[in-house]
Amino acid sequence: MIISRTPFRVSFAGGGSDLRAYYRHYGGAVLSVSIDKYVYLSMHPYFNGDKFLLKYSQHELVDEVSQIQHRIIRQVFDEFGIRGVDFNSSADVPAGTGLGSSSAFTAGLINLCHAYLGRHVSRETLAEQTCELEIEKLGEPIGKQDQYACAIGGLNFIEFLDNERVRMERVHMLPDQLRLLEQNLLLFYVGNTRSASAILTEQQQNMSEDSQKIQSLHRMVELARTLKSELQNNHPDALGEILHAGWMYKRELASQISNPAIDGFYEAARRAGATGGKLLGAGGGGFLLFYVPADRQPTVRQALNGLYEMPFSFDFTGTSIIF
Repeated sequence: MIISRTPFRVSFAGGGSDLRAYYRHYGGAVLSVSIDKYVYLSMHPYFNGDKFLLKYSQHELVDEVSQIQHRIIRQVFDEFGIRGVDFNSSADVPAGTGLGSSSAFTAGLINLCHAYLGRHVSRETLAEQTCELEIEKLGEPIGKQDQYACAIGGLNFIEFLDNERVRMERVHMLPDQLRLLEQNLLLFYVGNTRSASAILTEQQQNMSEDSQKIQSLHRMVELARTLKSELQNNHPDALGEILHAGWMYKRELASQISNPAIDGFYEAARRAGATGGKLLGAGGGGFLLFYVPADRQPTVRQALNGLYEMPFSFDFTGTSIIF
């Protein structure tokens, strides 16, 4: 049996600039961190070597790769020549909640298949292969940040160049300031799991038609660069205001990114002491992230006591074969 473990990610700044419609013209940049919430994928030979037994959110028992309903599994198994396996998927967090779950699944699956065939590849290669499969082969209207954040892990500044290259830079902080950054982040689940595709499709269209939205993305990229500098200078408290500014810009990019309920939760947390925050992922639901100094965290938790809080820590391993 082979088991892969791949982290989900939290994006701080620059999200949206990793879409091709933007970075091919202007170059993009994000700053994000992977967290200790994971998707676990396992695979071993099925006792009936002529069939596939797949267990994820659905169960499938099929004879041919072409019969597999899950399009990512079908594509990967076909490319790797995987046959006659028992495959299992489980995760710490539901899909569609803004933590990069789809790309984490794909990166973990590609890593799993390489290991199943006795091969080792770098995490950078896994990120590249995940981007190629999701964006080029499956035609998903998504960006490139999740694939790199989940495959490589850690706290990173990621640049998307106009020639399709991706450049990663680890953000280094003093250990006590890194712990402060981690401890001052609170994550609340607002519900409404959703597919990001519709929101991202609208966002890409807006980037080709609306110069004001392009200007908002320019400012979001600058916020990512500013945040990198602040964190490298060991100023974690700068994250709060940068998150807030980025959230104000992000809400302008597409109509479905926020809604009155999300706006209400956000304002309640700000009144209670959060210095900034944002909705993770494409929008519409999922997790709200806030930067909250320790002395204000009880009042923020009280203000959002109807929401589930998910404690988390940073992950620095990326996708791994753990068995």
